[in-house]
Amino acid sequence: MVHSVAVIGAGPCGLTSMKACLEEGMMPTCFESSDDIGGLWRFKEVSEPNRASIYRSLTINISKEMMSFSDFPVQADYPNYMHHSKIQNYFRMYAEHFKLLKHIRFQTLVKNVNQTPDFSRTGQWEVVTENKDGKEERHVFDAVICCSGHYSYPNLPLKEFPGIETFEGKYFHSWDYKGPEDMVGKKVVVIGIGNSGSDIAVESSRVAEQVYLSTRRGAWVIRQVSDNGLPVDIKYLTRFVHILSQLLPIRILNWLCETKLNAMYDHTMYALKPKHRFFNQIPVINDDLPLKILSGSVIIKPNVKEICGSSVVFEDGSTVDTIVFATGYNYDFPYLPSSSKYMSGHRLGLYKHVFPPNLEHPTLAVVGFIHAFGAIMTQAKMQARWVSRVFNGQVKLPSNQAMIKSVDKDTKDIEKNYIVSRLTPLHVDFVTYMDDLAGEIGVRPSLLWLFFTDYQMFKMVLWGPVTSYQYRLKGPGKWDGARRAISTTLNRVYQPLKTRQLETKEASVAGSLFKRSLTLMAGGAAVYYIHVRNPTTIPTLLANL
Repeated sequence: MVHSVAVIGAGPCGLTSMKACLEEGMMPTCFESSDDIGGLWRFKEVSEPNRASIYRSLTINISKEMMSFSDFPVQADYPNYMHHSKIQNYFRMYAEHFKLLKHIRFQTLVKNVNQTPDFSRTGQWEVVTENKDGKEERHVFDAVICCSGHYSYPNLPLKEFPGIETFEGKYFHSWDYKGPEDMVGKKVVVIGIGNSGSDIAVESSRVAEQVYLSTRRGAWVIRQVSDNGLPVDIKYLTRFVHILSQLLPIRILNWLCETKLNAMYDHTMYALKPKHRFFNQIPVINDDLPLKILSGSVIIKPNVKEICGSSVVFEDGSTVDTIVFATGYNYDFPYLPSSSKYMSGHRLGLYKHVFPPNLEHPTLAVVGFIHAFGAIMTQAKMQARWVSRVFNGQVKLPSNQAMIKSVDKDTKDIEKNYIVSRLTPLHVDFVTYMDDLAGEIGVRPSLLWLFFTDYQMFKMVLWGPVTSYQYRLKGPGKWDGARRAISTTLNRVYQPLKTRQLETKEASVAGSLFKRSLTLMAGGAAVYYIHVRNPTTIPTLLANL
């Protein structure tokens, strides 16, 4: 039985892991190398080695309801897309509310984690730490949870850019970027079109003479502000959409999404169109990038071939002053022994992306090492709840052989369905993954049960966004406030927007009927169109149903 747990890192993953352990009667001790909680969201003017770093203007691209912890909604008056300072405040309120701060040892670096000599009998770990004065301490814990994140080690692939040593300007990784002050009046190349790269390109274009955004593969770009002004994840990350995605052929889903995106801005015309289909990779989320391209402030370029002095050679030659490498991060857990790491293909193989499958005892877990179109916070919360149940013996893991087989199957499925690389080696479907872990814990909401017992809640769970509160309706960790949190989700979405009193008119019955008629006609036309182009699609769909 596990009693003491070492939690490495006091970011959101570490905070939720501590709380999950406390809920299951275990005693966590969290080691945090910095002087505050927050992890990635803890802003510093100067980047600190081996720690995550963010820029001054960073605003999260996941809406507040979709990133809220399952038993602690974000304040109603907070904006839907929060600045990093408000996210940090939210984590601090969470830590204070659940009395987590007393379990954290700040300015304490974890140097090594090793199995104790009697590990085969006890499953315990020796954790070696170093405090701010350089003093080393050794501790023994029944279990360890790694929550140190994967944005701490910048990937700077200089060898892939011939002539970089001759560059006469300034170059740095996006990890070092804090703001555009040093780019005033300059020509800038941003290499990499991920979320950080596109953010930096947009922000620097406001002061730079010219910004080039270099991309090897291209990207699908979506907006944070979706239909009717709602956050895009509130609108589309629903169970109904998820069910459709499981029933419809992937080529139809890709066609629908790509058609909708191209109706807003043609990705071919904007030189953004990628080599992959929409669902093969997480899209870039940026509302401002298309306007900056349209206004010429940002020019999309192919991959950099060569650097000669102050010239960057794409397919043409362009003179620049600054190069920003938004080229991702290397992930690593340097304090863990190599014997605890099972490699599957080019990724660290973890059972359900949490447990090393090759250990004699399941007393080591990694929380937050996940990649999906959804908030890491909510996935980490679910992982932590599952981990704590495994630690206290309430949930049993399969045999090592079965777990290794599952990990290798995951690797093959990921490589088949998604664009992955050494830097982004894993990708999961948000709802599928959350439901999978929820099933392990016993907290997955049952639509059929809700349909017969609580029809109002059934409608909200089916049609509304898949918030983490849905996983607190029943089972271990049930929260009495979950039903209210779900039913008031849109109230909290609308609350920060109610800054001006307006008169509203009720919709007429005739207008409502007219809209429904148009909807039915459009739906019928869509079904007919699909049937004509793909005669087997609808029969297959009906068979699946």
